[in-house]
Amino acid sequence: MPAFYAGFGCRKGCPADLLEQLLRDTLSAHGLQLAQLQGIASIDLKAGEAGLQELASRLGVTLTLFPSAQLHAFEPLLSHRSRAAFNHSGCWGVAESAALALAAQRQGPPRLLVPRQTSDRATVALACSR
Repeated sequence: MPAFYAGFGCRKGCPADLLEQLLRDTLSAHGLQLAQLQGIASIDLKAGEAGLQELASRLGVTLTLFPSAQLHAFEPLLSHRSRAAFNHSGCWGVAESAALALAAQRQGPPRLLVPRQTSDRATVALACSR
């Protein structure tokens, strides 16, 4: 199994436990192992989110935050485009864009491994390099 990266979108104050459960449920549903996770990412608007920071610490990976302008470049690769996300962040899909941006930064041309998965307060997507 190749290395992969997780992108997260979340509502303000979303706890690490909820983010971790969403990630673990997604991995389990797609037959993936947490050991292959190489990093997590989100939009820079989430810089103050303690849940994302705590999750990265728990998992022993780096949290990378990207500006919306950089995430916008991945719009053609998204499986879903959200007008609400765009109106709030300037990005059509935070989780997918962040995962793609991190995979591109670390390994080259990215592709979605798992499109966005949702819970009531967060989204996660997984990407890897081609």
